[in-house]
Amino acid sequence: MSECNRPRAITIRFHRRRTTIAQNFRCNNDIRISPIRLIDENDEQAGIVDTRDAMKRAMDADLDLVEVAPQARPPVCKIMDFGKFKYSQSKKERKAKSHRHETELKEVRIKTPKIGDHDLEIKIKHAREFLERGDRVQFSLRFRGRELAHIDEGRNIFEKIKVELADCSKVDQNYRFEGRRLVMMLAALPKAAPPKPPKPAVKSDASAKKPAAKSPDAAPAVEKPVAPVAAEVAEEKPPAVEKPAAPVAAEVAEEKPDSAPASE
Repeated sequence: MSECNRPRAITIRFHRRRTTIAQNFRCNNDIRISPIRLIDENDEQAGIVDTRDAMKRAMDADLDLVEVAPQARPPVCKIMDFGKFKYSQSKKERKAKSHRHETELKEVRIKTPKIGDHDLEIKIKHAREFLERGDRVQFSLRFRGRELAHIDEGRNIFEKIKVELADCSKVDQNYRFEGRRLVMMLAALPKAAPPKPPKPAVKSDASAKKPAAKSPDAAPAVEKPVAPVAAEVAEEKPPAVEKPAAPVAAEVAEEKPDSAPASE
């Protein structure tokens, strides 16, 4: 058979369609169950109504009838703008995806057990960046030819890596041989939640005024006699004796004797 007439293999690839939250809701004519529990455009309960009446009400408001709780009996439907609803749901999904980090496996390859200290520090620095991001790191050291006679050097390198990264990682799989490679896997430590500030202890007035409960075995308390308070007695002072006022000397006009008559 010639190459032109030879049947060719056809590869069919199926791409999984990405489904969002908004695509799982039935809308308008896709709602087959009747009656339904309706929530109107003002987010108020309208009770159990027929599906046709609910659709007519949604059309009058120039909105859509969306089934928001299909598992309920009767299902719950809401009058809303379905286009805006899909946009808000996709926006929430994008925001949640941006904050979510998927753990990946990163490989750091060491070509020879005779690696220099500076080159090894660079490898450890890259591994630390991966671990702080939340990924797992696999170190692999390949032995070539006569390097298999120096397995202890490879083990010493991996022990040094574990000590250097002990503050941000834990050993997920200790070093072991896979053919001619020595492999070790490290995982990032879980991030500790920030400590909550202690709440100040607030004592209520009722607990402050509440007397302590007396145990039945406790002896009755003996009341101590209260010392009498000395009353302050105002000392009565004797009335002040009024001194007789000094008699005012009357001004007596001294009578001067008449002057003697002039002699003629």
